[in-house]
Amino acid sequence: MTDTRGPKPSSYETYNGPLPGERAGAQQPGGPYHPPQAYGAQAPGAGAGGGTAGGPGGAVGQNAGAVRLPRTGARTTPRTRKARLRVAKADPWSVMKVSFLLSIALGICTVVAASVLWMVMDAMGVFSTVGGTISEATGSNESNGFDLQSFLSLPRVLMFTSIIAVIDVVLMTALATLGAFIYNLSAGFVGGVELTLAEDE
Repeated sequence: MTDTRGPKPSSYETYNGPLPGERAGAQQPGGPYHPPQAYGAQAPGAGAGGGTAGGPGGAVGQNAGAVRLPRTGARTTPRTRKARLRVAKADPWSVMKVSFLLSIALGICTVVAASVLWMVMDAMGVFSTVGGTISEATGSNESNGFDLQSFLSLPRVLMFTSIIAVIDVVLMTALATLGAFIYNLSAGFVGGVELTLAEDE
């Protein structure tokens, strides 16, 4: 069988280029390999929306990159509300009841304090020592001399203290009620006592 295509051109013998399946840069010298990036590097001022600092996405990017401090529920400086009031009148009946109860409590405290003080002094031997000193000073060492311990016995001390407590109850109640009447009269002329009340939130 005879080849009718004729002689081959000389260009097939002198072509040294890359084949169709080979890359054009395969013959380049070797170097560090850099993988391709899907997106280009953003500028420092570019925002999350792909825009610049002046574009629409720049404001969003700046807000997203800003550091937000945590919000606390309590306020650093509490607000104080103040109200200025004036005591225009004091009810004498209520003043009398309160003063009566307070005076009774004070009288009970006086009786208890007197009894405790007498027992402490008796345990320390104060009455016997003072009585002996008085007997030696007056020269009455006989049986008819002055006996301080029998004179200042516990029942007698409690009786005197109770009488003083009852007198204090009556006087304190009467004086407090009279003071309420006097305050009402003076408040009608000068307006009464002014008070400033404060409320912390």
